[in-house]
Amino acid sequence: MPERFSIVQVSPYAWDGGHEVNELVEQVSRRLAQRGHSVLVVAPSESAGLVRESRKAIRAAAKDPARLRPEPGAPPRVLGAGDVLPVGSARRGSRRLPVDVARTVEEALTAAQPDFVHVHEPFAPSTASAALRHSRSLNVGSFHAPTERALSTQVARRVVELFFGRLDARTASFTATGDLMAQFFPAPYRVVLPGAGGSAPAPRGANGSSTPVRIAFAHREERPALRLFLRALRRLPLEEEWRVALWSRLEAGGASTLRRDVRERLDVTGPGQGPATGALGGADVAVFASTGVAPAPGMLLEALASGAVPVAARLPVYEEVLADGDLGLLFEPGDVETLSAQLGRLVADAGLRERLRAAGDELRGRLDWDRVTDEMEEVYASVAARRHDERGHPRLRSRLAGRPLIDVDLHMHTDHSHDCATPVEVLLHTARERGLGAIAVTDHNEISGALEARAKAEGVKVIVAEEVKTAKQGEVIGLFIEEKIPRGLTLEETIAEIKRQGGLVYVPHPFDRLHAVPDYEHLLAVLGDVDAIEVFNPRVAFKPFNEEAVRFAAKYRIVAGAGSDSHVAQGLGSVRIRMRDFDGPDEFLESLRDADIIRRPTSLLYVQALKFLETKATPARSRRARKERRVRRAARKS
Repeated sequence: MPERFSIVQVSPYAWDGGHEVNELVEQVSRRLAQRGHSVLVVAPSESAGLVRESRKAIRAAAKDPARLRPEPGAPPRVLGAGDVLPVGSARRGSRRLPVDVARTVEEALTAAQPDFVHVHEPFAPSTASAALRHSRSLNVGSFHAPTERALSTQVARRVVELFFGRLDARTASFTATGDLMAQFFPAPYRVVLPGAGGSAPAPRGANGSSTPVRIAFAHREERPALRLFLRALRRLPLEEEWRVALWSRLEAGGASTLRRDVRERLDVTGPGQGPATGALGGADVAVFASTGVAPAPGMLLEALASGAVPVAARLPVYEEVLADGDLGLLFEPGDVETLSAQLGRLVADAGLRERLRAAGDELRGRLDWDRVTDEMEEVYASVAARRHDERGHPRLRSRLAGRPLIDVDLHMHTDHSHDCATPVEVLLHTARERGLGAIAVTDHNEISGALEARAKAEGVKVIVAEEVKTAKQGEVIGLFIEEKIPRGLTLEETIAEIKRQGGLVYVPHPFDRLHAVPDYEHLLAVLGDVDAIEVFNPRVAFKPFNEEAVRFAAKYRIVAGAGSDSHVAQGLGSVRIRMRDFDGPDEFLESLRDADIIRRPTSLLYVQALKFLETKATPARSRRARKERRVRRAARKS
């Protein structure tokens, strides 16, 4: 039986606003729930009642997450996060997310503790971006219609890139969307074509004709598109029989600008008379005149599903859906003459309408919401499959149960590293003095210091290790190795060499952007080979970098480690792990599963200054003399 998950779906669009992304969220969430998943939906809402009830439920669930999450198989639950609209909305120009909305999202995710947080269009500021910021779960991001939102992020591209780095999988509703996102934010984007309900087609004659020919136009936010459509209507021949179903948020849809004889052919509705998709019911032709600001490809799919023939602006996403004109007619954005001419062709030629409608049969067969749900389940399952087995090995656990507890530092350097001046003898003496039972000597691209330390060790166990600089994917530590691994290999090649030697793959300071680190995508590619991850490093300058490592290790169930990353003896043991004594890599990894990380206050500025003085500010001759004195002093104390 497929694994069942608890899933939070987050939309940035007002839940009561009828946006096509919300239609997707609603349709897929309902089917996921029917298949046994627990689904919670979080979205902005203009309903004060829904927002009040949602916040009350979140507070009540603070101590019992089960009270917020629906039971597996129960209908999805909707939480209103407050009245907020995405950036660029005509109704609200603020570029900041209200604090109460962000807090509601954070509290909801903390209380729900889901397996997955699925964010839709997570551009900041929005409810979806707030969810991605606060999520401690596996994250899926879906991007829908390509807009200038992706372009507007380029001012802060590096920040957005790091922010999107929390996504464990990315989907795009259309190839055009995925291509645009990949251009600015490189990553794999799986295309999951949305479904469409489709209105019941009106009865048609043998040649697909209906009288009068019904033209549909659903206007949401783009005023230029509405004006263009109304101008095109003025040019349609009145001797032909046609009527227009116009759905608009604007009062009277701007129809008052038309001549009376044209206006009499309009049936104008709006939000108070039903959803925008209602305008497509029984339509022969549907017009999509977006200028590119807010394309509605979901509505275009709805039109095709209902049997209407689209006339659409030549935008990449529309061209993709219409197979470059095989399933409908196109015109250049803003070109009223061509739009009017294309409408005139379809109104006058029933055979053309029928040929284009029949050409869409294959696509209509794919616009099934169950197919969309199948594909999303595959995305969730593939991401969840990367998680490590947290059960461990019962036999090893039993063997370790009677062992004494020891303190271990898993990350340190000697003067065999290019950026450290600590002699091996001083390191060993300091380790014994500070009560460390085991240490991992992890010199940069060198193993000689670790081998020397093991040979000279008395009273402290030495794990031979190396911190290897890969070609372009940052650093990785090999624990329990015996041979030097050359720098400059790919991350995959370095890991393969560690495994060949029977060692363990340990990822140091994984999200510290001031160090050479593998990026998120590279980590995802090698997750199955990573044995442990460093979740605390006192030399990391910014606390959020360590917090990101904790979050990553927890959601993928990777064994967590820590180390001082000491380049001077004074920093040794400032972070240590208390764990059962071990013998060899297998026992070590099993013992590390239940270890405690102990942090001691230390000044990063102080130890960095000492490192600078010992490696940079002191002449080589003085450094050698100082090293000799320290070695003699350590020998006397021993």
